[in-house]
Amino acid sequence: MNHRPPAAVAPLLLALVLLGAGCSGGVEGTPGAVGVRDPYFPGLGNGGYDVTHYGLELDVDPAADRLRGTATITARATQDLSAFHLDLAGLDVESATVEGKPAAVNRAGKELTIRPGGVVEDRLRKGRTFTTVVRYSGAPQAITDADGGKEGWLRTADGAVALGEPTGSMAWFPGNHHPSDKAAYDIEVTVPDPLTAVSNGELVSRSTADGRTAFRWRTVEPMASYLATVAVGRFTTQQSRTPDGIRLFTAVDPESAAASKEVLARIPDVLAWSAEKFGPYPFTSAGAIVERTGDSTYALETQNRPVFPGPPDTALLVHELAHQWFGNSVTPATWRDMWLNEGFATYAEWLWAADHEGVPVGDSFDEAYEDDANWAFPPAEPPAAVDLSDAPVYGRGAMAVHRLRLAIDDDKAFFALVRGWTKAHRHGNASTDDFTAYVEEETGQDLTGLWGAWLYGESRPPEAG
Repeated sequence: MNHRPPAAVAPLLLALVLLGAGCSGGVEGTPGAVGVRDPYFPGLGNGGYDVTHYGLELDVDPAADRLRGTATITARATQDLSAFHLDLAGLDVESATVEGKPAAVNRAGKELTIRPGGVVEDRLRKGRTFTTVVRYSGAPQAITDADGGKEGWLRTADGAVALGEPTGSMAWFPGNHHPSDKAAYDIEVTVPDPLTAVSNGELVSRSTADGRTAFRWRTVEPMASYLATVAVGRFTTQQSRTPDGIRLFTAVDPESAAASKEVLARIPDVLAWSAEKFGPYPFTSAGAIVERTGDSTYALETQNRPVFPGPPDTALLVHELAHQWFGNSVTPATWRDMWLNEGFATYAEWLWAADHEGVPVGDSFDEAYEDDANWAFPPAEPPAAVDLSDAPVYGRGAMAVHRLRLAIDDDKAFFALVRGWTKAHRHGNASTDDFTAYVEEETGQDLTGLWGAWLYGESRPPEAG
């Protein structure tokens, strides 16, 4: 069969090809990657761009179990893009634009493919900043983790709370939902009166019309999407400042208010104590969200103000506030590095108990050492996603930190090292390899044996603390 075009058509085709080449400058672009190859969530996140800002406008009606949202996503292309992906679980996408022009949207499970409209020259060049607007709606859902836990959009007795670790944020807004892509946020949530909507950062305004109130929250420091939250309900709120100027905002379910009052009053003291140990507080605001018991089953270190599933005790408050340094400011490069979050936050509990309750850190170490659950696997190499929140990541991670302290054999030098770590990676991402390289460079020690035994070893080392 002859596939050559007729003679009359060939010149026209040639002209079109030349015209296309002239418009594109020879750069066609390729689709951004689906996923960033995280060791445990290979499909999470997306390649080809870096988000710098999310503007989320949410209209929430808890009684109707309905959310309507507009996500304005500002990003920088890291390659020449012909299309790119966003993560979104459930919810119906109504429309999308890129740079103000309608874009084609294809849906495959939790992946949205956005293909910009227009001719070739409108495709996105490497280094270009562009804005995507996605309008969506529906009944947001909870996501079941590999370990059976629930995250995402969780319904409560009087509203809802959004908890994102590790993948739940995609249940309520589209985005690049891997912790390696941090961004600033403006989140506006409109809810029926008399409900309150609480989120991250600082409350910049609130306005009421026709029986509904819009709460506008702003987070200027970079935040991983799993740390973003929205809590809707009947809250008792309180605003104040710490002696060094950090803005505090607490929101407490009335049923938890009395039992939470004493512990929440310690937030300024815990922050000041933590700053001495770990370096300056990395954000401009802090606080807490306390739900009623049973509305959720776990606490989460959501940025600026952790969410608690009922009145917290002091140890839990210390742990979640320590995460503002370890996890929120210094965020893991991949989910394999989660021990850097939980090991340091658990060690903060041990330090607090030593300074305020007369329990030596060595005693806390010995208790963890004797707990067989902490030896199920190496904390720096959890076997699978289902293991990320298991005991070794917390307890053995904290033991590794203490063994490092003993190896340095100088408390002043150890805490200077920790403060230097949080300063070096402030508002960034870091891996276990980054941490071990940093420690060895700063101390001048070869700590291969320590890392092998306490972070990567399969069996319990013979010595205790």
